[in-house]
Amino acid sequence: MDSKWFRRYDRTGSGDARAGSGDADRPRLICFPHAGGAASAYAGLSRLLAPHLDVFAVQYPGRQDRRHETPERGITPLAGRIAQRLIEGTAGPYALFGHSMGALVAYETARALQRCGAPGPLRLFLSGRGVPGTAPGPHDLLDSDGAILAAVRRLGGTDATVLDDPELVAMALPPLRADYGALASYRWTPDPVLNTPVSVFVGADDPVVPVSSARAWSERTALESETLVFPGGHFYLGGGLDKVAEAIVDRVAVRPAGQDALRT
Repeated sequence: MDSKWFRRYDRTGSGDARAGSGDADRPRLICFPHAGGAASAYAGLSRLLAPHLDVFAVQYPGRQDRRHETPERGITPLAGRIAQRLIEGTAGPYALFGHSMGALVAYETARALQRCGAPGPLRLFLSGRGVPGTAPGPHDLLDSDGAILAAVRRLGGTDATVLDDPELVAMALPPLRADYGALASYRWTPDPVLNTPVSVFVGADDPVVPVSSARAWSERTALESETLVFPGGHFYLGGGLDKVAEAIVDRVAVRPAGQDALRT
């Protein structure tokens, strides 16, 4: 797989990103970060899933070691670029997992793969994101740096000490601006309906994603859909990673009979 786009973390807990094609004997889980986030957000989940799944996290342009690249300013174009690299570099059964903005990118990546005629994922995991409509929701329409930082602080995905440090804020703002710009410009279209089973994860106290909006993802797939509610808010993952990992393993660790590989 393209090591520029996909990062695989050490199982021992060292947190070092490494390239490589992965373990062909295990299904792969491709993880998509939240707005302003990076591949390293999935280091902990990767270690928990390591005995069962081979985890690769997407590194979007414009952050961490890709900070000198121009961030992608559209959800659908970003998904198309990722889908193409998955087609070129992934073999064997796989699933997609995205949190918050990453759920939207994962969804559009699955649709891009389907449009190309590529075999679909075993399952699409959509976390911390309500079903998209024809217009962006109010939480995606933030018109200033102050509004973006206030939203980040409210959702709790970034340590408050980082948000209080001007130098760290200056580093965090460019990808945040790009990602919120991409969310504001995103326009959902009805085709294609996914031919992929969907599991939606949401925090019971998420201030921006009601459970009813999470359940409405069932309208976006022709196959089965389920919604799992976890204790916590928008970033419930931080306090319930073990339960999240268990739910993922239960659904994709065993390959269903007759499921095609992405590329042979």
